[in-house]
Amino acid sequence: MQTTRKIINDPVYGFITIGDQLLLDIIAHPFYQRLRRIHQMAFAHLVYPGAVHSRLHHSLGAYHLMSCALSELKSKGVEVTEEEERASKLAILLHDIGHGPYSHALEHELIPGIHHEAISMLIMEQMNEQYNGRLETAISIFKDTHPKPFLHQLVSGQLDVDRMDYLSRDSFFTGVAEGVISYDRILKMLVVKDGNLMIEEKGIYSIEKFLVARRLMYWQVYLHKTVMSAEMLLVKIIRRAKELINQGKKVEAATASLNFFLKNNEQSPGIELHLDTFCNMDDYDVMCTIKNWAQHDDKVLSTLCGCLVDRNLLKVKLQAEPFDEAKVKQKILEAALHLRISEEEATYFVFTGEAVNTTYDPGDERINILFKDGSVKDISQVDNALIHKHLSSPVKKYYFCYLRI
Repeated sequence: MQTTRKIINDPVYGFITIGDQLLLDIIAHPFYQRLRRIHQMAFAHLVYPGAVHSRLHHSLGAYHLMSCALSELKSKGVEVTEEEERASKLAILLHDIGHGPYSHALEHELIPGIHHEAISMLIMEQMNEQYNGRLETAISIFKDTHPKPFLHQLVSGQLDVDRMDYLSRDSFFTGVAEGVISYDRILKMLVVKDGNLMIEEKGIYSIEKFLVARRLMYWQVYLHKTVMSAEMLLVKIIRRAKELINQGKKVEAATASLNFFLKNNEQSPGIELHLDTFCNMDDYDVMCTIKNWAQHDDKVLSTLCGCLVDRNLLKVKLQAEPFDEAKVKQKILEAALHLRISEEEATYFVFTGEAVNTTYDPGDERINILFKDGSVKDISQVDNALIHKHLSSPVKKYYFCYLRI
């Protein structure tokens, strides 16, 4: 049987070629197509209007970079079988399949206590049954049980193609030039030693730029104070809805799938029994529901929803030290008086929290540099390295959200 070959025109990389029938079947699967309806960057488009790309965009981009990385490694004599190549591409295509509506913003709100990677694993196992075990190797790469660790490191690590794509793609769609990385040069510098992914010595500066770009994108885009304000509003909306449901009040979501998870919100040991329901849910379920709830009888819920729909977001302040409790209390009293609600209810509109980002965590999957003499060093240990111990420490900022009055 002749394999169908498809070409996808991608705004970041140009043409992406898919020439494997199993990959095309996976892409056509309803579970995968759902990723079209989940924003890659949640509410970043409220600050950067162009940031409306989807998780499907990102998944296909990461697939393209995986294809390039494997070709480069094979050209350097690294043994990768046809099955391993297909499996690696499947693993990266499906690495985000477990994301729910608005991704990280609602990750632990709709389904408490379970990470999206665990749901990705469950979905991959279910799809593996549908495709008669043909995803087995992809699952072993995803779980890091495959005997060639570098294949997993390409999917998930500090220098994986997932990060390379989302930095390139997110900087493209936001227009934030600080996130631009030399992904093509990084791919050319990839090498494998003792089964692990490394970077050739002459790629050090490209990696440093990659790490600094990631740091800048976090503070300028992902942890932008207005983006955080919108995402926290979404969290507060879901929490208020659940609180009202627990009080026996009528709160109906726009779809049966979202309704199910709102009303069955205990720790979820049985998510594997409801994967089809989960995979029937996306950003549209949530936003349609929020538009409906903007007319709800509960003043707290309707006001929160109205704020998000109309982009009338909470005021946010960031600083290096925790905020004064007396000032927070004052804002709570002001909000309660302005909205004519109780002080307890006013805490939905006035709250504090913290945002943390680490440029490079040596305790995580390390970025190793392979020198010409065969020696290997962690990038933070390289002489004159920009990524020194200071940048390996987490940076913490405290935020204070309160109602605009």
